[in-house]
Amino acid sequence: MRRLGVLGWPVAHSRSPAMQNAALAALGLSDWHYQRLPVPPELLAETVLALPGQGFAGVNATIPHKRAALELADSASEAAREIGAANTLTFTAEGAIEAENTDAPGLIAALGFAPRGMRALVLGAGGSARAAAWALREAGAAEVSVWNRTAERARELASELGVRAVASPAPADVLVNCTSVGLTDEPQAPTQLADAANVAKSLQLLATEGRGLNQLGLTFDQVGEYANVVDLVYTSHTTALLAAAGAHGAHTVDGLQILVAQGALSLRIWTGLTPDEELMWEAARAA
Repeated sequence: MRRLGVLGWPVAHSRSPAMQNAALAALGLSDWHYQRLPVPPELLAETVLALPGQGFAGVNATIPHKRAALELADSASEAAREIGAANTLTFTAEGAIEAENTDAPGLIAALGFAPRGMRALVLGAGGSARAAAWALREAGAAEVSVWNRTAERARELASELGVRAVASPAPADVLVNCTSVGLTDEPQAPTQLADAANVAKSLQLLATEGRGLNQLGLTFDQVGEYANVVDLVYTSHTTALLAAAGAHGAHTVDGLQILVAQGALSLRIWTGLTPDEELMWEAARAA
């Protein structure tokens, strides 16, 4: 049995196992299995070093392990080194650990257009925010700004990646939320069984619900200043940010789209095969 997994803390919400196992089965890799690996930060190093001996070919890293994952690698791609974070580790037959970052190309692929010449704002300062800022910069964005509730972290990221730290969210062409705001404690979105009136009412309440937006330094009206809104958070419901963006008529990209894009790239690295992204999306959505 060849094993793969996702390292996180917490990681119970991850839909990567459903998505990746569906892709592996479709590729005919019945002897491969992808699983969740809940690991606290203090145990990350010893866990990663032990995984090859347990049959693991590779792992993804998610919150809060992306920067630490890079530090554990013996070698890393140029992108991972420049970003300063890795979300994909590969264990070689020779016993080495190779690091890659598929978050960056996954974001651009899910965005659906080239942000060249546009202004972009990234919310957050963790590993995903580093990947987003680097990806947008490399894709030719005219200006990339970073905002974080802890201003010092935003300044550190901006200094290392050559982008701009801002004291408060400002209007831009593209907004990317790389924080965990919206992952929990959001109101439930309407179900498919609800009638049209209740759907509209539920979405309106979700869009104008202030708590989630306030944690991002935004108001409902401010969200209308962004023509394209990306939220890396994925849940069983619509986040307040995407509901507000949708209410303003913005082009939106949710976390599942990005999860699939980066996950497909990771799977290609581990197996050398190209998975069916539509099948992956359907499996992730159903999980």
